[in-house]
Amino acid sequence: MTDISTDLFDEVDRQNDHLPAATRRSLVKGTAAGLAGMGLFGLLTGNAGAAVPTMKDNAPETILAVAATAEVLATIVNTVGPEKLGDKLDAVTRLNIRAAAQQEKNHYELLTSRAVGGKQVTKTIYVPDEVFASKESLLTTLAVGDQVFVNAYLLGTTVFARQGTLSGSKFARYAAEIMAVEAVHRALALQSLGRLGNDRVYAKFAQKEEAGGLPTTGAPGFYKIMDAVAILESAGFGFGKPGSKPGTAYAYDEVAARTPTVEGVNTLAIS
Repeated sequence: MTDISTDLFDEVDRQNDHLPAATRRSLVKGTAAGLAGMGLFGLLTGNAGAAVPTMKDNAPETILAVAATAEVLATIVNTVGPEKLGDKLDAVTRLNIRAAAQQEKNHYELLTSRAVGGKQVTKTIYVPDEVFASKESLLTTLAVGDQVFVNAYLLGTTVFARQGTLSGSKFARYAAEIMAVEAVHRALALQSLGRLGNDRVYAKFAQKEEAGGLPTTGAPGFYKIMDAVAILESAGFGFGKPGSKPGTAYAYDEVAARTPTVEGVNTLAIS
């Protein structure tokens, strides 16, 4: 029995600890039978074809650490990009990217707050120099990176919801609310590239990338949170150390100190 199914059945047993042991065992067996009957047991054990792997691969603290570190990266790229490219970005694109920088910084602050408890792996990101070489390179990086974030937050939504607790459901909603904003960032990046921005019927989880002309076209998404890190590293980003491509180190605290506050950005706090 895997970690997550064991946790579930332990919780069933705990919530009924006032009942005789034999009765509790029957309830646990009934829970297992019910899940199997609905075809859901595979989703808990990781045996289903489209199942998210178990807690070993997707521990909540690992998801929070990856998410917080990804928001460090996103704050840096969205802040530095408009600085580097200046008038090479049209006014609307520049404003949207600057607003995204503010939003990614807010996400980081939420994830690392005492209320959530996430802890970034590093606050120093090596960004490939090619990211800031042109408008097209920056926007393509944002479109691909924001899809990685969408996938990661959808994964987080699933894992947190499976905890079956009030805090788990709250964190699942937090992940969903952040994911929605990352999907907007992706759409705006594509639109600024002259492409269809609202090209999804559903936010993409682990399906293959169907949007053409991207470095990730045809590549599948992921079910394990550390795969998000692998994708970003394969693009040349380095986390606390040089990446695989020529790049420059950026310190979050230095960059975030000049991250803009954009008029018109609203819903500044999560409920």
